[in-house]
Amino acid sequence: MFRFEEPLYLYLLLLVPVLAAVHYATDYHRRKRLRRYGDVALLKELMPDVSAVRREAKAWLMLAAWALLVFTLARPQFGTKVDTRKRQGIEAIIAMDISNSMLAEDVTPNRLEKSKMLVSSIVDQMTDDKIGLIVYAGEAYTQLPITSDYVSAKMFLETIQPSLISTQGTDIKQALDLAMKSFTPDDKASKAVFVITDGEDNEGGAVEMARAAAEKGIKVYVLGIGSPQGAPIPMPGSTQYITDNGGNVVVSKLNEQMCREIAAAGQGAYIYVDNSSSAKEKLSGYVDKLAKTEMESTVYSEYDEQFQAVALLALLLLVLDVLVVERKNPLFRQIKLFRK
Repeated sequence: MFRFEEPLYLYLLLLVPVLAAVHYATDYHRRKRLRRYGDVALLKELMPDVSAVRREAKAWLMLAAWALLVFTLARPQFGTKVDTRKRQGIEAIIAMDISNSMLAEDVTPNRLEKSKMLVSSIVDQMTDDKIGLIVYAGEAYTQLPITSDYVSAKMFLETIQPSLISTQGTDIKQALDLAMKSFTPDDKASKAVFVITDGEDNEGGAVEMARAAAEKGIKVYVLGIGSPQGAPIPMPGSTQYITDNGGNVVVSKLNEQMCREIAAAGQGAYIYVDNSSSAKEKLSGYVDKLAKTEMESTVYSEYDEQFQAVALLALLLLVLDVLVVERKNPLFRQIKLFRK
């Protein structure tokens, strides 16, 4: 298969007709000036060593050399190896709760940071999978559309903070609804949503939405993070804790019952996240067990550079342009190569 690595340089070929037009315009005005001096046939007799054909040949040599130099810059390549690859992968949407309750420190360093480390470790294990990130609190937003660019996924993951969403609360239903719309249309790969939450669902409807996802073939896994005993929520940018209207410190507790109900409705599984590595191992196991559709693709895996031959030909034309002069060389006067 043939291709150009830098095809934008090919736009420089548009200069070829421009330069040709300039050449013919210049030649026309030169002939016009010569006619002012006298009869054209007489002028040819007075200048026997001048060859119009040589001048024309030099112009076309220069234009051809320019075109070849443009091709050289565009880096022509030939595919030398064709692979038919079969890849297996899933599409996974990570829906991460970033409400203020995720700042509770009943896991180290806190629920949100622990969640980010867990997702990062899973991304490191991905090869042919695609991943997307959704953040939610009182509202849900797409942080990263589904992609196989794992570097970008980890970069966007690091920027997640509760301040990204001003509307507080926890609306898992809206997060699931957005996740269902975020998968690649008509892709046959297995699809799964991994909801990371402390189980506080203020809006309701999450179980029904998880059931709707399962009906579309999208499994819903819930990672419950925190502890049933709960912990106070630090106030961002302060050493104080968030309090209610009565001045009492708010204690956020993991609602495992809600997490299990959502996972069961979504035909997935519930994973409890604590300070151990068990959640990571269980999550990796569930990802491996997901049915992975085998897809076949043809890939030209190697391309050889061909610009060297083109550059050599361009150099040869430039050398010929230098060697061919408009005035005939007296040593080769008897050679009628450029005479019609």
